[in-house]
Parts: sequence; structure tokens; C-alpha cells
Amino acid sequence: MNVVVFGLSITSSWGNGHATTYRALIKALAARGHSVTFLERDVSWYRDNRDFTRAPYCTIELYEDLKCVPAQFGALVAAAGLVLLGSYVPDGAVLADWITRTATGVTAFYDIDTPVTLARLKQGNAEYISAAMIPRFDLYLSFTGGPVLAEIEEEYGSPRARALYCAVDPDVHAPIEGPRDWQLGYIGTYSNDRQPALERLLLEPARRCPDRRFVVAGPQYPASIAWPDNVARIEHLPPVDHRAFYGAQRYTLNVTRADMITVGYSPSVRLFEAAACGVPVISDSWPGLETILTPGREILIATTADDVLRIFDQMSDDSRRNIAAAARRRVLGNHTADHRARELEGYVHEVIADAAAKNEEHTRALGRSLA
Repeated sequence: MNVVVFGLSITSSWGNGHATTYRALIKALAARGHSVTFLERDVSWYRDNRDFTRAPYCTIELYEDLKCVPAQFGALVAAAGLVLLGSYVPDGAVLADWITRTATGVTAFYDIDTPVTLARLKQGNAEYISAAMIPRFDLYLSFTGGPVLAEIEEEYGSPRARALYCAVDPDVHAPIEGPRDWQLGYIGTYSNDRQPALERLLLEPARRCPDRRFVVAGPQYPASIAWPDNVARIEHLPPVDHRAFYGAQRYTLNVTRADMITVGYSPSVRLFEAAACGVPVISDSWPGLETILTPGREILIATTADDVLRIFDQMSDDSRRNIAAAARRRVLGNHTADHRARELEGYVHEVIADAAAKNEEHTRALGRSLA
């Protein structure tokens, strides 16, 4: 296929997890023979923080505003076999209208923020998609699986809501030998609704273990946060450094946004990255987690600081390594970018097959009416 993607960003991973997701998925699509063009709005906050400007596996085009899109990319979109619009794209709701009127191939809305999107739709403030646009896309590709898919179809009229979880690129994320300098680490942009869990599951254990070292990486944390002396801060960690970051931890922490805990079935890309790097993950709990990784065998669950300290004190090195190895096997067997590329192909073929069946039935019905 010729694939066109309108996404938040592929050029900058600053303050967002979309870039690494797009890079991994598009690389896998290209490896399977597809030609991909990524179209990104040229905005100042990503322009000033770019860590990726060209790729051997796709064409990257930047555009200034919506006015130039039809003239620059109208023919490309009209000829594409698949046109995909991602969540959080600036003026996405307006772009959705143009895409669904212009494209002749399969169209998909790729929601990398499904629980947040649904909450915003209910509040009427989802700038990047509107309820009226959802039925016009052939596919609603959701980072969240489980019962929410039926809600998207039944409440918002999507003809096909399908799970397309985030994934990991095993060429980029793999175990690395070296000292485990940090007892526990976390990577993620500051989020007000994640901060209480970060306080509970990392900062409080750090205060109670002054002889151990901890680390938090990610931008936009307020200056008002009182970081314990044994917690190192990294403002921004480019994806190229993630492997070394995970490899220097004895455990890594996965913390989930409130909307995603409520909806469930929303695994983080960081969870898959850490597991692929062979680091045991300590996570908060949410519905559907057991369908991704088995608690106690492939992932460790903590609710309180005491739970985290118990893991530190009671888990042997062998048990820690065994959990990490089991999680890595599970992720490489089910959650790589190649798995997602194949799933996406299957969903596109489903749309095409359904359209062909409808056309055949229409032809038969027309034949009967003329007989």
C-alpha cells in the first residue's frame, strides 16, 4: 500500500510518546513492503526539540497550516491505499472532514489517547476529533482495547473499532550489560493525574531508602516538586538513550493516567520498552493488565510505598531476573511493531473485503431487479 499518516509528531519525542510509536510502526510497515509518507504540522515546540528529521523507511513532510494541505497533499491523499489521522493533531477535526471527503482508499482515525479522547468527547472539547467525524472513518484504531471498542461503535457510530496497542521496536530496545546504578526509575512527561502515584510509588520509597538511588526522566515537572536528594532528574531523554536508561535500573516503574485506569486495557509504550530491555516492571493496577502481562509472573503490582519496599527487600536476584525474562518473552511474542503492522494490514483487508462483499450483493440485487 501507499500509506499517508497525519500525526502529532515523528520528528520530536519531546513531551509526547507519539513519536516513538509512529517510528516503530512505520518502520515495520516499510519492512513489509509498504510506502509511507508522514505529514506533520510544523509547530515551534517540536521544531525547537527535534531528535529525528529523516528516516530510511518513510518520507517526512512538514506543513505550516491547514490552508496549504489540499494543494500540497491532495493528490497524495486521494491516491493512497490507507490514510491515517492520529490523535492530538492540531486542527484534527477540520482535517478529518477534508480527509474523509478526499481519500478514495481506506481511512482510519488512530487514537493514541483513547480514554482521554472519550472523556473530551463527553465534555465537548476534543479539538482533534469530533463525534460527527467518527462514523466517516472506515476504522477507529484504538490504543485501548476491551469493552471500550463496543462503546466506540455503539455510542459514536464507528463502523469498525479495533485495538491497535502501542508496541516496541526490538532492534532499539534490548537488554544491555552494565551496572544497575538505580534501584527504581521512571520515564514520563509530567501529568497532574499521574503525579500522586509517582509520589506514592517512587518518591516515598526513595525517602525511606536514602542509601539507594532513584531516577525520574521527563519534561514539564513543576519547580514546586520537592525531589529527595537520592532522586536524579533528567529533563528530557531522547529515544536513542532509552535502552541505556532502562539497563541501568534494577526495577522500572509504570504509572498510568487516571482516565486510562478507569477505562483499562491501555498498556503504555514504556511498559513494553522496559520489558523488551529485560528490566522487571513495577506497575499500578488497571483492568485488563492481566491480558497483557501476568501479574506476579511477568510484572509486579504495587499500590503503596510499602508494596514497593516489600519487593525491594523480599525479591531475590534470581526471581527478579526470571520475571524480567518472562516479560521480555511475552512482549517479543505479542507486542512488537511487526505484530502491529500485521494487525493493521488485517484491519485494512477487512474493510476492503466488506466493501467488495457489499458491491457484490448490490450487483446481485440489481440483477434480480432487472430480471
